[in-house]
Amino acid sequence: MDILNTFSFKSNRQIKINFDGGDLSSDAGLLLIKEFAAKIGFIKLIKRKFKTNDTSVRFHKDDENLMQMVYQIISAYFEDDCADELTLDPVFNAILEKNSLASQPTLSRFFNRMEENTLLQFDDIDKCSCAVK
Repeated sequence: MDILNTFSFKSNRQIKINFDGGDLSSDAGLLLIKEFAAKIGFIKLIKRKFKTNDTSVRFHKDDENLMQMVYQIISAYFEDDCADELTLDPVFNAILEKNSLASQPTLSRFFNRMEENTLLQFDDIDKCSCAVK
């Protein structure tokens, strides 16, 4: 029988999981969800298909804000207010490949930029993700 001591992800080779103990996180399962999302092309699909009608240059881009909210909701952080508690969380920073997350005010402004066209984009993303074999 083989023993797995260290595992690295194909989506981000810098992330390594080992089973030697050390720092623990209750959100570490998100690393596997990120790997799955990358494997099926969901992250690329969001980057390609999701845009708001905002022309401002922002530090936290809209597709990144959307992925942050997807991961927060999967982790049972349902409110955008939870972002302030998670801003320096190492697992969230690793899966989003950022040094800090978007704050609650940033996410609130992000939600305010959504309009009727956003629903059409979500529908298009859903149709494209269903087509993935």
